[in-house]
Amino acid sequence: MPQPYNLEGQAAVVTGSTSGIGQAMAQALAAQGVNVILNGFGDPAQIEADRRRIEAETGVKVAYHGADMTKPTEIEDLVDMARREFGRLDILVNNAGIQHVAPVDEFPPEKWDAIIAINLSSAFHATRAALPLMKAAGRGRIVNLASAHGLVASPFKSAYVAAKHGVVGFTKSVALEVARQGITVNAICPGYVKTPLVEAQIGDQAKARGIAPERVVEEVILAAQPNKAFIDYGQLAGLLLYLCSDMGGGTTGAAYTVDGGWTAA
Repeated sequence: MPQPYNLEGQAAVVTGSTSGIGQAMAQALAAQGVNVILNGFGDPAQIEADRRRIEAETGVKVAYHGADMTKPTEIEDLVDMARREFGRLDILVNNAGIQHVAPVDEFPPEKWDAIIAINLSSAFHATRAALPLMKAAGRGRIVNLASAHGLVASPFKSAYVAAKHGVVGFTKSVALEVARQGITVNAICPGYVKTPLVEAQIGDQAKARGIAPERVVEEVILAAQPNKAFIDYGQLAGLLLYLCSDMGGGTTGAAYTVDGGWTAA
């Protein structure tokens, strides 16, 4: 199988990769010959089944670390696992995230703290742990999963919007620090992706509003996206692979939108 991105033999850590976008990103890297460490919560049996499946399908080594993204010491151990298992860390994908929707004056403080910790601070802790390994190697790729909400706002999502704006700013700052050390740092800002979480919301919204699921998709969930279509996992994976390859070596400190035109207005 051809390796157009020349990533074979590299090692990656992908946070929040037991489902959704993170799992798709991990699978895309593994398909290019990258050894991967998965991370996230979920049913242990399902996580192990997915780990084994990715190994079987791609022929690479796939490990799992259950680090809690609110705990800095566990995040550091997750990143160090790449050194222990593979002897290197070439790629870090900071993807872990959660969401809560409520007006600011009704927003539970513990939800705010959790969102900031998982969506923003975990990227700092993982990057802080990864950079010494990448600096020693003279090369590295850090890709942060931000969001269209890292560039524009929506009501009732104050914590998420604040965190994702922070991710974009963090991306730019770190990129400037390591620009001459062979390390690139970029952000991907997706619009709505049809993750299991979003799929569940479609049915709930349809029932609550008394309208068909198709109308929920176009008039509620994708209201801000001019193309009225969900972003595909493959579209995000394609950008990830470019950024991780030598082809993307001249790109750093950028926030790439994959949002169907959402932020163009």
